[in-house]
Amino acid sequence: MNNTRFATAIHILTLLAKDPQEWLTSDWIAGSVNVNPVIVRKELINLKKSGLIESRQGKVGGVRIAKNPEQINISEIYESVKNTEVLGKRNQNPNPLCSVGKDINKNLDILFGETDDLVFQFLKSKKLSDFTNQFS
Repeated sequence: MNNTRFATAIHILTLLAKDPQEWLTSDWIAGSVNVNPVIVRKELINLKKSGLIESRQGKVGGVRIAKNPEQINISEIYESVKNTEVLGKRNQNPNPLCSVGKDINKNLDILFGETDDLVFQFLKSKKLSDFTNQFS
């Protein structure tokens, strides 16, 4: 995952966990992350699909955390935004006549899968509350 989606998602959830009863707007959150509100809204959709946040519309609308931060593993946040393996993407068109090229993607799949499993298991052992408690 060579982008900022995970960092943005954990930033959002940390903000929401700091004041779990407060409904925050995407504009307010975007100000903290210092990105366009559209980027925040895209991540909010994923976080809502994963059951990590809830939202309401209208004048007093916004989003808030849907679970107790002690019940959220960092791996849940990672899963909600993950779109590629940790190490990136496979080679697109390796030469099938090359001794390495013909099997590179099969072997990369194994390596990438093992690495992703390690990252997931590590993040599963971390709670959002522990991460959030680092901020005053």
